[in-house]
Amino acid sequence: MENPFEAGQVLLINKPLHWTSADVVKKIRNLLKVKVGHAGTLDPLATGLLILCTGKFTKKINEYMSREKEYTGTFTLGATTPTYDLESEPGNPKDYSGVTQARLQETARLFTGEIMQVPPAYSAIKKDGKRAYDLARQGREVILEPRKIIIREFEMSFVQLPVVDFRVVCSTGTYIRSLAQDTGAALGCGAYLSRLCRTRIGEFTLDKALTMDQ
Repeated sequence: MENPFEAGQVLLINKPLHWTSADVVKKIRNLLKVKVGHAGTLDPLATGLLILCTGKFTKKINEYMSREKEYTGTFTLGATTPTYDLESEPGNPKDYSGVTQARLQETARLFTGEIMQVPPAYSAIKKDGKRAYDLARQGREVILEPRKIIIREFEMSFVQLPVVDFRVVCSTGTYIRSLAQDTGAALGCGAYLSRLCRTRIGEFTLDKALTMDQ
């Protein structure tokens, strides 16, 4: 009888903090002894839903990768970082005391719909045959072309400045780190992504996902 994981399964995993997506794939591959791939990377500092395909279902990865995503998390206002998140140190402090709930809502509307977004220099996108983050780490200037994305829903709730909670529903290819950077620029005080959780991919939701211990 064929191993069901070899025949093909979709596994929903809740990726832990500090694990890379590749770490999760390697762990599951070692457990199941079959081919495993993931349908969309999460940064090490992000948590949440990671779809894994096993065996013959690895051919379906692109299909799952192209589906709409939902994220929740936190922006921290009043500073920026080179990586747009906490992979690097915050700097360029600015006053954020004038930010109100009304301004947050107004700014969220600016980034809702079909927009052009510039990916972070510290990303896996290839530039001149090399990963952008490798060039950025060498101190070289990285200029990436803006890409068309769709942000269907973007809500920011005034929590306790400088911290703002958000929820985003977006197309594949959206960088939430870039959204943090662009939001901070629009508010005039800078911002970086300080927490991120992916809660949905298409019809698959985080509440159905297994922890690594499970």
